[in-house]
Amino acid sequence: MTADLTLNMNAYLPLRDVVFQTLREAILKGELKPGERLMEVQLAEKLGVSRTPIREAIRMLEQEGLAVTIPRRGAEVAKMTEKDMEDVLQIREALDELAVSIACEQISLEQLEMLKQAMREFEESTKSGEIKKIAEMDVLFHDVIYQATGNPKLVNMLNNLREQMYRYRVEYLKDEKNYPTLIQEHKQIVEGLSKKDKEKVTAAMHMHVRNQVVAVKEIIREQE
Repeated sequence: MTADLTLNMNAYLPLRDVVFQTLREAILKGELKPGERLMEVQLAEKLGVSRTPIREAIRMLEQEGLAVTIPRRGAEVAKMTEKDMEDVLQIREALDELAVSIACEQISLEQLEMLKQAMREFEESTKSGEIKKIAEMDVLFHDVIYQATGNPKLVNMLNNLREQMYRYRVEYLKDEKNYPTLIQEHKQIVEGLSKKDKEKVTAAMHMHVRNQVVAVKEIIREQE
């Protein structure tokens, strides 16, 4: 285990969540490599906690697709595969297009202003070089659209899916060459929603997801 892990303590979170966030960030940053074993005893010693929160955190990582348990071997950091990525983004594409189609009819003027603000904040974040911040602003942009659907069941499905695709989102955002495309796509989505042009906005969302599929495929192939 090569990562120099330090527990990111938060007085407001249960210990298992603190451990989960610490390991999650290490995986997304590449400090814990794909295929690297997640051994409870070693992790507990490194983080200065018992094995119970480690075990619980690993289960949470498995739910996000960031870890996998191999029979007779134990848990390890999941490898990114084209199949896994395509499975996740295929569902995301369908749900995102549904969400933006509903939002096109439902979105209020206040929510539209929130979306424009989120768009500006994302663009500003791309100048920071902080991948975590950029990813958070991208998530915020989509969250405004999801909430504008007024459909809590759809929002819940999208939130669950978001956790599974966060790793691929981060990989996509690591390449600065993608920022101008993302910024332009966000603008097209906002424009489509502003004009309540369902055809335009669903086409923009479709292209938004498709471009990520192509880019992340290249990243995965380079890492193989």
